[in-house]
Amino acid sequence: MEKERPGVGIGVCIRKDGKVLIGKRKGGLMPGTWAIPGGKLDMNEELEACAIRETKEETGIEIKNIRFATLTNDIAKELGFHYLTLFYVADWKSGEPRVMEPDKCEEWKWSKWNDLPKPLFISTKNLFNTGFNPLEV
Repeated sequence: MEKERPGVGIGVCIRKDGKVLIGKRKGGLMPGTWAIPGGKLDMNEELEACAIRETKEETGIEIKNIRFATLTNDIAKELGFHYLTLFYVADWKSGEPRVMEPDKCEEWKWSKWNDLPKPLFISTKNLFNTGFNPLEV
């Protein structure tokens, strides 16, 4: 059953030592693709609170200096997928990234923005294709 309206997702470009954190998806939509941390915005949830929550739930790390960066309109009609993804940039604060949801993610790693592993998840790919670089903001 298709949704009547697009969903809202949050993506967090977490920066540390000139790299960003990216994870390999497992299960769910587009398994085997790489994506930055993030997820679905919950009802009545503040945007920055979602960025903090999703980062902690998925990676176990803490972030700081969170700020809105840009958005993408992510449509994959063949998958019945349509999300508006709001991207934030944040700096790493503490903790080592670890797989907190093994049914959703295989691994996390720090990667140079211009050398991200492929294939990319739709929202991360769309963000990359805009020319946006989270290390330059």
